[in-house]
Amino acid sequence: MFRGFYTVASGMLSQQRRTEMLTNNMANANTPGFKADQSALRAFPEILLHRIDQEKVPTQNGLKLPFNQTVGPINTGVYVQEAIPNFTQGALQDTEQRTDLALIDQEMPVNPETGLRGSVFFTVQNQAGEMRYSRNGDFTLDGQGFLTTASGYFVLDTAGNPIQLSSDQFQVLENGVLQGANGETAQLGIGFAANPHGLIKEGDGLYSTENGNPLANAHNQEGVQFSLQQGFLERSNVDTSRTMTDMLTAYRAFEANQKVLQAYDKSMEKAANEVGRIG
Repeated sequence: MFRGFYTVASGMLSQQRRTEMLTNNMANANTPGFKADQSALRAFPEILLHRIDQEKVPTQNGLKLPFNQTVGPINTGVYVQEAIPNFTQGALQDTEQRTDLALIDQEMPVNPETGLRGSVFFTVQNQAGEMRYSRNGDFTLDGQGFLTTASGYFVLDTAGNPIQLSSDQFQVLENGVLQGANGETAQLGIGFAANPHGLIKEGDGLYSTENGNPLANAHNQEGVQFSLQQGFLERSNVDTSRTMTDMLTAYRAFEANQKVLQAYDKSMEKAANEVGRIG
């Protein structure tokens, strides 16, 4: 009976976490470059039950031999193992803003270990001076002419330096080369992740590497083809109708586990108040 309480509670907690993840996806449906999270539910390790018994041997002394009889496996619950971002390309949105840039995946190598395609990212620098990566090309120029993200992080070139321009009258070629109005030239730093699922998802649409090492320069990677589109933003890849359906499914599953928990509670109440009563 108590094992049932734990199993049902684990189901409720996993559906609650799944609902929170889907709610976050829905809240960022209009965030440029946002990659929707997908949950992976996994059962706790199964337990194989055995019944210890004895079997009589027809001998003069009545010999008994111990043996184990398999009862069968039992599962102890479920949990959300991890949230896996979906790195598929989002649709492009025309903004007609020169500072808006969109990364377009054209040809990406397939990771032999995961069977998934790699991905490319803008290289930015956070407030602590650490290198981070993003698909959000909603850029702007600060008061000193540095190209920054909407949160004020510096956009870096291929050498890892902030990009400074004299005005917003600049042009970005498909290969990432920036040409300023006064002759400034720089090439956007684009990182390539062969296994983007190995990146650590941070807030503000930023990603970091597990070991802190920078990603490979996508401009020099064989088999990697991408382009940049000025005046466009990559929309999030959140499927709002599918997300709403999944949220309703998670809610119904939570509600079903809740009813089972209430049934267990009534059974325990009856066992404590009626079965054990002495007339």
